[in-house]
Amino acid sequence: MSTSVIEPGTRLAGRYRLEERISDSGGSAQWKAIDEILARAVAVRTFDPEFPRVAEVVRSARAAARLTDPRLTQVFDADDSGESAYVVSEWVSGETLEQMLAKAPLEPGRAATLLYEASEAIAAAHAAGLSHLCLSPRDLVWTTGGTVKLLGVATAAALADVRSADPARDDVRGLGGLLYAALTAHWPGDPKLSALPAAPVADGVVRAPRQVQAGISHAVDAIVCRALGLPVAGQEPLASPADFAKAMRGVPRTPLPLFAGLGGVHSPAPSAPARPAPTTGARAATTRAARPSAPASHRQAPQQPRRRGAAPAPAPHAPRARHDSAPPPTSPVGVQGTGSASRSPLNRALLGVAAAAATVIVGLSAWAIGNAGGSSDKGTSKAGVTDPGRPSATASPTATKLEARGASALEDPKRGSHDTSIGKNPEAVLDGKPSTQWQTQTYTSSNFGNLSNGFGVVLDMGKQVKVDHVVVDAPVSASVPIQLRVGDSNSLGALRVVGQEQGSGQFTIKATREARGQYVLIWFTNPVPPGFKAKLNDVTVYGTAG
Repeated sequence: MSTSVIEPGTRLAGRYRLEERISDSGGSAQWKAIDEILARAVAVRTFDPEFPRVAEVVRSARAAARLTDPRLTQVFDADDSGESAYVVSEWVSGETLEQMLAKAPLEPGRAATLLYEASEAIAAAHAAGLSHLCLSPRDLVWTTGGTVKLLGVATAAALADVRSADPARDDVRGLGGLLYAALTAHWPGDPKLSALPAAPVADGVVRAPRQVQAGISHAVDAIVCRALGLPVAGQEPLASPADFAKAMRGVPRTPLPLFAGLGGVHSPAPSAPARPAPTTGARAATTRAARPSAPASHRQAPQQPRRRGAAPAPAPHAPRARHDSAPPPTSPVGVQGTGSASRSPLNRALLGVAAAAATVIVGLSAWAIGNAGGSSDKGTSKAGVTDPGRPSATASPTATKLEARGASALEDPKRGSHDTSIGKNPEAVLDGKPSTQWQTQTYTSSNFGNLSNGFGVVLDMGKQVKVDHVVVDAPVSASVPIQLRVGDSNSLGALRVVGQEQGSGQFTIKATREARGQYVLIWFTNPVPPGFKAKLNDVTVYGTAG
C-alpha cells in the first residue's frame, strides 16, 4: 500500500489509527496516530513500496527500541513483513532547540543544562553500539513535561542514508554544534539543517562562541571549540560523546523552566528539505541529514543583539561514505508537537496573571528590603543591603561541589524481603560515567510490590557538611518522587528529609531546610508507576564544609 493512498483513519496492525499527516516526502510519511490498545498518541512513519531503505530503517528502529535512556525517543514497534511497512515511536510534545532560539540565545547555564542532558543521552546510545550522525537543532526537544528528548538516534541516519567512518567523532561534533547554537543562536553546520543564522566565519574557520556572544565563560567556549575540532591551546579535541559529557559535568548549570511552550499549540512540522550534498575541504561544514522546519517560539527575553555572519559556519569532519544517488528528503522517526508563536486568549490571561504575580513579588521584596532596619549595625541591614560608605558584611559561603568518599545502598524492606540488585553497584553514582548505574529490581505495583517502603543510595561525605542542593541523574522511565535526606548516621532513621522533587533524568533537589550531616541519601519513595525500576547514574552534592 503506497503512502499516497493512506488516509486519516487508516489502521495499521489493527491498532495504530492514523489521524494527521505531519509530513509526506521522499517516499515516506510521518503521522500523528493513536494506539487504540493503549489509548495513547504515537508517531507513525509509513513508506512507499519504492522507498529503497525500508529494511534498513526498520532494523535501525528495532535496534533503537532496546535503548532505555528516557532522554532518547522510544521506539515502540517496527515492521516490514506486511503490505505496509511502518515504524511506531513516542509522540514528543515540546519546543525544539531551534524554536527556543528564535528570539535570542539561551543563558549559558541553561544551555549547559540542555547539552549536558543531550550528551549523556548520546553517550548512552554509543555505549549500546548506536549513534545519531545527523544532529541538528530540530532534534533536541525540551518537552512540555519539563524533560529533554533527543530525536532520531539510529533511525535518522538510516532514513537519510548517512554513514560514518568515525561515529563518535561525528556525534561529538554534532553536540558541539548544538551547544554553539544554544549559546549564540547561530548554527555552525550546514545551513540546510537549521533556519538559524549561520555562524560567522573568519578565514574560512567558524568564530569561537565568545567572539559571537558576550557572557560565555572560557571553559564553555573551550568545550565547544574542542568538540568542533577548533584549536584550543593545551587541550586535545573531544573524541566522543562520553568525553563531551564529562567535560560538561564540571560546567555550572541552571535549571530550565519546568514546562516548555507555555501557551504553545501542537502544530505539525512541515516536510524536511533534501539531504545536503557532501562538502569538501579541511574546514568543510559537517554534513547532516535534513530535518523538518518548525514554527518559532521562545520563552526567554533577548539577551543581546545577535550578530549575523556572512557565510555558513564550517567545521572539520571525518569523511563519510555515502551512496552516489541522493536519497529522498526525510525527517527523523519521532514527531514533536511544537510551540507556536501565537497565544490563545486563555494563555495570554495566564501569562498576565504570572506577570502580575511577579510584580507583586518584586514589590514585596522591595518593601522587605526597605523595612529591614532595626539593627544596631548601621553598616548592614537585616536584609543584607550594605549602607553606602560603610564596609560590607562578610558574604555567606557559596555552595560548591563536594566530593563524597563512598556510596552504599539502603532499603526499607517489608516482611523481611530484600532487593537483591541494590547492593551490586552503588559506587556507580560517583564515577561520572553515563554507561554505569545503580538500580533496583523491577516492581509491578505503585508501592514496590508491597515488598518495600523505599530504596536509595547513601553518600558518605567523610565529614559534616552543609548541603545546599544535589544534582541527580535518574534515568527512570517516569517522573517519580525522590527525597533528599541528610544526617550524621547512615541509618534511615537518622537521615532527615530536607527536600523532595518529582523527576526523572537530570534535575536538582534543593534543601528547603537546615541540612547538616556527614551522610546524604537519595531516596526513592512511592507511589511509582507499575513496572518501575529505580536507577541512578550520578549524584553530585553542592554545599559547604561544616
